[in-house]
Amino acid sequence: MDSKKYDDTISKRIVAMNNRVNSIKDNGLYFYNQSISELQGGAKVIVDGKPMGMFASYSYLGLVGHPKINKAAQDAVYKYGTGTHGVRTLAGSLTIHRELEDTIAKFKGTEAAVTYTSGYVTNLTAVSTLVGRGDYVISDKLNHASIVDGCLMSGAKFLRFNHNDMEALERRLEQIPANASKIVVADAVFSMDGDIIPFPDIVRLCKKYNAWLMIDEAHSVGVLGKTGIGIEEHFGLEGTIDIKMGTLSKTIPSVGGYIAGKKDLIEYLRHASRAYIFSAALAPAQAAAAKAAFEVIMDEPWRVEKLRENTTLFISQLKDAGFDTLQTETAIVPVLCGDDDTAFMMTRDCQCRGVFVLPVVSPAVPPGLSRLRATVTASHEFDDIYDAIDILREVGRLNGLIQ
Repeated sequence: MDSKKYDDTISKRIVAMNNRVNSIKDNGLYFYNQSISELQGGAKVIVDGKPMGMFASYSYLGLVGHPKINKAAQDAVYKYGTGTHGVRTLAGSLTIHRELEDTIAKFKGTEAAVTYTSGYVTNLTAVSTLVGRGDYVISDKLNHASIVDGCLMSGAKFLRFNHNDMEALERRLEQIPANASKIVVADAVFSMDGDIIPFPDIVRLCKKYNAWLMIDEAHSVGVLGKTGIGIEEHFGLEGTIDIKMGTLSKTIPSVGGYIAGKKDLIEYLRHASRAYIFSAALAPAQAAAAKAAFEVIMDEPWRVEKLRENTTLFISQLKDAGFDTLQTETAIVPVLCGDDDTAFMMTRDCQCRGVFVLPVVSPAVPPGLSRLRATVTASHEFDDIYDAIDILREVGRLNGLIQ
């Protein structure tokens, strides 16, 4: 970088971040962006030539590498090639794109669905397309960054409420003129804490104040509900979400995102959302893999039950060992460490002993709430979980987190 630019704000931001990263690396505590050379059934990985138990995966149902999904992707490459030839509006939609969207709509119990090239972009474009100046958007304070960015980009009046605090949400709704357009948006399962939105209450308040309800189901599809359909099934409140957002890169082992809902909503997004109009479509293999993954979830319901059993075991064993797992009741299990350094050292000691976990530190979480963001999947056997717990217990004692 040109030395004469070092005094401007952009340069200072770059230097500050790189100094922090380099300091962590110099102390042997940098574990992000590690090279994984092999996935062994989802529960185990090879990292720098070393086998480890994988406890950081978003593949909650263990669908990565599923033979039906792999074959669907391979067949799509042979049929369509490796990419699309432009945006769907002007260059045409492939059959596989429509088939995927029909499958999503069927799975989510809606009239229609539309897909985008990433989950982040899906939230960004949906929120910013549906509300604008003069409208209101109300967001849980712990919502994903993509929701926050969509709210900011929309130009709507952006209100936030304390995490999962329905009284605070109602106070926000009371502030809004009755005739104003408004959307309440929240994660179903929160990506850093693993807890669930109090869904019946948020549905009741949206009905009371005539607000649209948008729920991000990135971490609830395949996780919540008897058959993994999501938060509506989990609470027995089917059909109560107006705008159903989900990703194709977590439980669904592909990439992309979707909005599912009423046909008129989806048609509007196809013709008004910039991320659809000005961005190329999903690659054929990605679309085919995602379609096949939804079919596997419906065909193999045992995976959802296995995940539930593994989740219960993992959380209960961590609590019995003395760890603080906050309010989680899902496959996302925070192991609270407190300060950043402890989280880094816990990660180092776990990985040295063969458990692949990663730290989440400030500013991704508030100072003093740094943690290991551990996950469990349907691929884990009980022995895998017990082995990981033994190592976490040893490492927790070593670092003074537990007795």
